[in-house]
Amino acid sequence: MNQAAPSPARFLACDAFVTAAAYAPGVAAFTLGDGTVRLVRDDAEETAIAAHDGAALCLAAWADGFVSGGDDGRLVRIGADGAMEEIFRTGGKWIEQVAASPASGALACAAGKEAIVFARPGAAPRRFTHPATVMGLAFDPKGKRIAAAHYNGVTLWWIGAENASGALLEWKGSHTAVLWHPGGEFIVTAMQENALHGWRLADKQHMRMAGYPAKVKSMTFFAKGKWLATAGAESVICWPFDGKGPMGRNAREVGPQGSICTAVAAHPARGLIASGHADGSLWLTRFEDDKAACVRAPAAAPVSALSWRPDGGRLAFGCEDGAAGVLNFEPANV
Repeated sequence: MNQAAPSPARFLACDAFVTAAAYAPGVAAFTLGDGTVRLVRDDAEETAIAAHDGAALCLAAWADGFVSGGDDGRLVRIGADGAMEEIFRTGGKWIEQVAASPASGALACAAGKEAIVFARPGAAPRRFTHPATVMGLAFDPKGKRIAAAHYNGVTLWWIGAENASGALLEWKGSHTAVLWHPGGEFIVTAMQENALHGWRLADKQHMRMAGYPAKVKSMTFFAKGKWLATAGAESVICWPFDGKGPMGRNAREVGPQGSICTAVAAHPARGLIASGHADGSLWLTRFEDDKAACVRAPAAAPVSALSWRPDGGRLAFGCEDGAAGVLNFEPANV
């Protein structure tokens, strides 16, 4: 790598745990444990929005802005200019999961055992019910199907089908997050135990990825889907997903060795992985040759959120103690 740190960088001192980060064109957003959503525009303007009465629990970029959900049961849209509107209200159940599809414009959130799906902006919500609390949501690459992770498996739904019935991918245990492969060929979940599980959709072949010293709280596919990068170990663990998947193949360990990795985010176009760690450090690693650069020194609290700008020019990060920032990689210097 050519440079160890991006310049310039913007740093924030928020007043609460950063629960999520997301990037829309020209603006980064951070949800906080006190209900605030902080916007940081690339032109240096910052805005704080009192979005939720309680904690803001989840965040996604959607329709040139963002959506956030909270423990007040509200799903709100926040424009890049800071304008806010309520999209949906559960009537008491927390909204802890949200997912959006750039391809179709579809939006989904989870409240208890239900996934509430909007096929496009302004569409009426559809409700899909599951046997247990929905712990994770992910759209397929085209935004036509949604995967909902819950206890004992994942249920797949066609969001536009009338009288839709879900297709269950079963595996015993608690599935706490879900990710759909960029090519649409695989589904991967994080488990309550220190492991991942997956399915190859063509033949429902199971894939078990274990051996982590900690729970996997973050996972991300590289742009072309050949590798899955995951947190939960003392380095970034990467599983091969070219061909038939990781069965019978070894994972690669990349990046720094030491403090447990708590968050990962793959660059949108290049073979780079950003990793945040329990010691508060933030690293950028080139997958090809495993060359790593520390872009934030160890600090007081673990990194809890990472998000690249869609073109990969900037990286937003947040930490459990409220520290946050946007690192500028324009022009590319790694």
